[in-house]
Amino acid sequence: MRCPHCGERETRVVDSRDLDDSATIRRRRECSACSTRFTTYERVEAARLVVLKRDGARQEFDREKLASGLRKALTRRPVADDAAEQAADEIEAELRAQGATEVDSSRVGALAMAKLRELDQIAYIRFASVYKDFSEPGDFAEIAGAVGEDEESNAPPPDRLL
Repeated sequence: MRCPHCGERETRVVDSRDLDDSATIRRRRECSACSTRFTTYERVEAARLVVLKRDGARQEFDREKLASGLRKALTRRPVADDAAEQAADEIEAELRAQGATEVDSSRVGALAMAKLRELDQIAYIRFASVYKDFSEPGDFAEIAGAVGEDEESNAPPPDRLL
């Protein structure tokens, strides 16, 4: 590590500490030439994950872009404030766990829709309307009907409601 003060390459580690559940290591270093102390941080760099877009373009996976879309869908919905962030983390973890370096944008969208469906049905419909590019009211009715059918299948039998 090069000293930021004098540029000397010889430095020694004075102290090391784990931060962020051991995802980051903070190191205090001292330059052997000028005795300046400085701090460095080490993080594991995850393998690049590339998204293959519908038009054939390749774009690096952007977790913040995904989280932003989820936040927009969850706006003013009765879910935890960090629900979008947590969902984005889970989607990214699932994509990386597959071990592939490239993933279709349709896979990312499907995972996002599945997470939103678990979290909030209105947010799911909002996201689907943009993701699937709804162009007429019948598109909304179709997906709302599918969501309603799922609710009915998960509802308790009528005799157990009271």
